[in-house]
Amino acid sequence: MKKLGIILVASAFIFGCNSTSKKPENMQEENLIKQKAEEFAPFTLTTNLNVLTEKEKQMLPLLMDAAKIMEEIYWEEAFGNRDELFDSGMDEYTKKFLEINYGPWERLNNNEPFLPGYGPKPAGANFYPADMTKEEFNAWENKTKTSLYTMIRRDENGQLVSIPYHEFFDEKIKLAAELIQEAAILAEDEGLKNYLEKRAVALLTDEYFDSDVAWMEMKNNTIDFIVGPIENYEDQLFGYKAAHESFILIKDREWSEKLERFAALLPGLQKALPCEQPYKDETPGMDSDMNVYDAIYYAGDCNAGSKTIAINLPNDEVVRETKGSRKLQLKNSMQAKFDKILVPISELLIAEDQRRHVKFDAFFENTMFHEVAHGLGLGNTVDKSSTVREALKDTYTSIEEGKADILGLWCVYQLNEMGELGEKDMMDNFVTFMAGIFRSVRFGAASAHGKANMMRFYYFQETGAFERDPATGTYRVNFEKMKEAMFSLSETILKIQGDGNYETAKQLIEEKGFIRDELQNDLDRIGEAGIPRDIVFEQGPEVLGL
Repeated sequence: MKKLGIILVASAFIFGCNSTSKKPENMQEENLIKQKAEEFAPFTLTTNLNVLTEKEKQMLPLLMDAAKIMEEIYWEEAFGNRDELFDSGMDEYTKKFLEINYGPWERLNNNEPFLPGYGPKPAGANFYPADMTKEEFNAWENKTKTSLYTMIRRDENGQLVSIPYHEFFDEKIKLAAELIQEAAILAEDEGLKNYLEKRAVALLTDEYFDSDVAWMEMKNNTIDFIVGPIENYEDQLFGYKAAHESFILIKDREWSEKLERFAALLPGLQKALPCEQPYKDETPGMDSDMNVYDAIYYAGDCNAGSKTIAINLPNDEVVRETKGSRKLQLKNSMQAKFDKILVPISELLIAEDQRRHVKFDAFFENTMFHEVAHGLGLGNTVDKSSTVREALKDTYTSIEEGKADILGLWCVYQLNEMGELGEKDMMDNFVTFMAGIFRSVRFGAASAHGKANMMRFYYFQETGAFERDPATGTYRVNFEKMKEAMFSLSETILKIQGDGNYETAKQLIEEKGFIRDELQNDLDRIGEAGIPRDIVFEQGPEVLGL
């Protein structure tokens, strides 16, 4: 622990950026930050707790305390020492904006610094020493350096060392595990109890396979608790490191029952993918399920910048191949984004006669099947030399999000063709999808989701899937060309992933993964109209009346 202390001090020094002032320098800057902070519309995370038993209600404060620890760990991964960032004299809007962004870099504006004294955000966040080069890392022979669950630091001799999360965050991890074990004692559902017990052990060991399987095997739980290092979006240097986060969710059984039948259709969707056979020659696990939830707590990675509205986990390719994956739709968060953001955007940028096609059911379907699509395609390259994630390296998250977006739309189309969605007008999904691009592209080039949306926007533009009326500044979807683009882009991305073609993936992102002037002008119109960029949560025990 003594050596670790030295390493931490060195890291904090690097991240201080020699900043002498952490306040906006003048009134104009303060007003700009106030404006940016107010672009996030408040939304209260509540639900009907009467669906819970008394013991389940007693579990919630314990789970929230564990989630708050994930929040503390994520701050360190994303920035460094949180306490060094906040100044006692800061105004409330600067504090709020720092909390939204988990640091002095604006996540939905290409990670541009918004406080004086801070330079560009390190691509590797705080997972790696700020002075480490890619060449140094690649030349370093260490078996655990690419692990999802290690922090890279320098020892007292300046040499790189790889430290497991459970050692680096030792005290915090132990406390979180104790809280989760306490909650497990209260759990009445055997599946939830088993998962919580195994997840507590996983946090202490960085071995997540057994707890991922236990999570997949939960079927009757009302409370869901996602916790630990999960997604690797924060590491934009290599895409190796997973960041800590937590969700606390309450199942909506009525909505969940509507989705049950779709899980059985996943193998059929895999076989029907619009690509050559080698690029769909895996069978998704049959234990996949889909459920709908109200979110009551977000912490860490999922709460940074733009808020997650749907989940597809686990990420472990072995678990997905053997057990499948679970798709969780966060209905209350989704409804908030639809009402507060998507509808106002469509009234500004979608052709007037097509606005009637922007519907919540279509938004829900597009989002839900985005998560389904994460489980389709290949987890390993066609030649079996590596996982797709390993082969595509830092391009993986953008390409994977692009696949999920376009293939999710294809899933809705395919199920509609099969007669599985009742009376449906696919134009609803196409136009809602188009409006959704303007919502998500505002997340900026620093976001994997933002890059994916930009790549798709320009692909659609080049193929004529939409037309822009210069007189009104509105967009009109061409049904047949949108359908053709959906098929061809799906095939292109599935092939890139199956081939593990890093160079093509990188080229696609470099050519299309940025905002050009005309699109930026339309995005500026959205901002000038006062349409929120995203939402920010009011949450916690007090909000729930606990």
